[in-house]
Amino acid sequence: MGENDSSLMGSDFLASKASFGQRRKAIYALLAVTLVWGATFIWMKQALDNLDEEKIIYGKNAVVATLVAARFAIASIVMIAFFSKARAALSDKVMWKDGILLGVLMFLAYFSQMVGLDDIDPSVSAFLTSLYVVFTAIITTFMAKKRPTRILLCGVILATFGAGFIEGPPHLSWGLGEILTVICAALFALHIIFTQKITQLRDPIGVSTTSFFVVTICSVFMIYLLGLIEGDIADWNLLLSNGVLVPVLLLGLGGTFFCLLLLNLFQRYLHPVQAAIIYALEPVWATTIALALGMVHWNVWIIVGGGSLFVGNIIVEAFGSQQDPNE
Repeated sequence: MGENDSSLMGSDFLASKASFGQRRKAIYALLAVTLVWGATFIWMKQALDNLDEEKIIYGKNAVVATLVAARFAIASIVMIAFFSKARAALSDKVMWKDGILLGVLMFLAYFSQMVGLDDIDPSVSAFLTSLYVVFTAIITTFMAKKRPTRILLCGVILATFGAGFIEGPPHLSWGLGEILTVICAALFALHIIFTQKITQLRDPIGVSTTSFFVVTICSVFMIYLLGLIEGDIADWNLLLSNGVLVPVLLLGLGGTFFCLLLLNLFQRYLHPVQAAIIYALEPVWATTIALALGMVHWNVWIIVGGGSLFVGNIIVEAFGSQQDPNE
């Protein structure tokens, strides 16, 4: 293991040395990411609602895998078209090695969440997925061999509670769906942490490109694997179905290209736990957009959950820098 590789397991050097201006830009960038991610919930639902017949023919998992493959393929094409660093990354073995790590984590997280959601209520999925904030804190503590500050721990608790309860108290009955969703949360935590480490050492544009290609390849492989198991391989023409193409383009350009590129460019200036707490705001935006579109109804848990998330973020941002991270 070389010097650069071993530093993947080291401390958050760049985040700790980031200037106030860099940290501020990073916070605004990641807030924009959570806003667009909130909209991806709507776009994915719109696409799936227009593919009811295809879900019966090919199975829901194969259809969702097709949508994931399409959105990451779109993002990959845009990266190659607009960035010379993206084209150069395709012939860089180091970029592919790091892209494989981030891409496989991303794909496994998305797919385990997708399969788990098929067996559990959305509120339970939201709560268990939000555990990635807790997992990020635990794994970061283990890797850095020092505990998070009390401010970060307070933010973790508030963010996890807020993300989990914004749709009301989840009703847990442990089964395969719940277990897969907890695994999904752990995978998202690992993706956050290794994104932090890798983008401190590699060019974010290059590693974004290779990771997008890896998710696309994994998704296509999963489509054909599901076809062998379930007897049908999803028809790519389903992407051209009425009411599907526009949401898929939005998912590819907004939810993948814009969000993940911005994440890779700016997350490195923040502590991984602080980034995870910011990402937990995604259900707030998703709920706000759904309310505006009449897809969900107003209830007190929206205030309780959303308020906890905002308070958690404000506490970490306002007071986190005043506390010694080694404390």
